[in-house]
Amino acid sequence: MKAYELVLERLEADIAEQRLRLGDRLPGERALAERLGVSRTSVREAIRVLEVMGVVRTAAGSGPDAGAVIVAEPRAPLTSTLRLHLATSHLPIADIVQTRILLESWAVREASVRADSAAVAEAGSLLDAMDDAGLEPERFHVLDAEFHVALTALAGNVLVSTVMASLREAIHGYVMAAVPQLDDWDSVAKSLRHEHRAVLEAVKRGDGDTAASLVARHIEGFYSAARLE
Repeated sequence: MKAYELVLERLEADIAEQRLRLGDRLPGERALAERLGVSRTSVREAIRVLEVMGVVRTAAGSGPDAGAVIVAEPRAPLTSTLRLHLATSHLPIADIVQTRILLESWAVREASVRADSAAVAEAGSLLDAMDDAGLEPERFHVLDAEFHVALTALAGNVLVSTVMASLREAIHGYVMAAVPQLDDWDSVAKSLRHEHRAVLEAVKRGDGDTAASLVARHIEGFYSAARLE
């Protein structure tokens, strides 16, 4: 085991056993190095790994805000990883589509029996914003992504909503590049608005099966129209 891996293992154990908690500051480099019998370089390498993973946030300097603080930000590193693998064609777009369908179909079924009215209303407000006929495609798709993330979050599963948010962010560039391939953007946008409303209405009335069927057709239909399959 490399020295920095030993540091990672010990810090993971401290977090798992709640000796370190969310918001806590990690001990300084020197203290960690002496405690674990490794070099400060190994400690720095371990902290860099944790920062990339979204487990800690670091700030340089010597003031009260300096050092590494434990945070919970898994979305950014997951998004970066997905984007890189998409760029290398290791993750086919078709697999992304299937994954979205699996996640969102499950989520709307769950949401139909557990979502609270305030969260549903918040998702609906995104649809209201999308009704602006003058929206540029870029802004439309930003709101579209926010709606689907909000829809998934209604299920109450933090991991599922985090994965969903990362998927949407990772493929945003591919979606925007495909917009010129659409035969009639205005007609597509009108259909997407209608489909969004239908899915949310099914969730609101507690009809999870219909919501799941609608969201699956919605996702498949857009990717097919945009020739992203």
